[in-house]
Amino acid sequence: MSLDINNLTKFKINKKSFTQVAKIVLSGENRERESLSLAFVSKAEMQNLNKTYRGKDKATDVLAFCGINEVVICPEVVKKSEEDMTKVFIHGILHLLGYEHEGSVKKTNEMKKKEAEYFFRIS
Repeated sequence: MSLDINNLTKFKINKKSFTQVAKIVLSGENRERESLSLAFVSKAEMQNLNKTYRGKDKATDVLAFCGINEVVICPEVVKKSEEDMTKVFIHGILHLLGYEHEGSVKKTNEMKKKEAEYFFRIS
């Protein structure tokens, strides 16, 4: 597993912590060989990405880009808490692995269960 982290913000990021989170989730999903990219962007950049790729003209906390195995997080939207940053990172990784929370209650519940399970392992 490799994790490339690109911090384009002024927020201090604990790279070791995010690497550990990625290892736990990928290992739990039997995807240890995956390579991921994690980017931290400004609120303006996140709004631009969300508008471009999802048609929603507002900033969001996390986006996942499956084609390039990248999770993008906006610390300003997440509210700066390390715990919340961990939760949205888990959420983004699960999206990269094919989990969804839109479209059916079953899929939503499955993803929420996975998120809680991994967050519990980490905390």
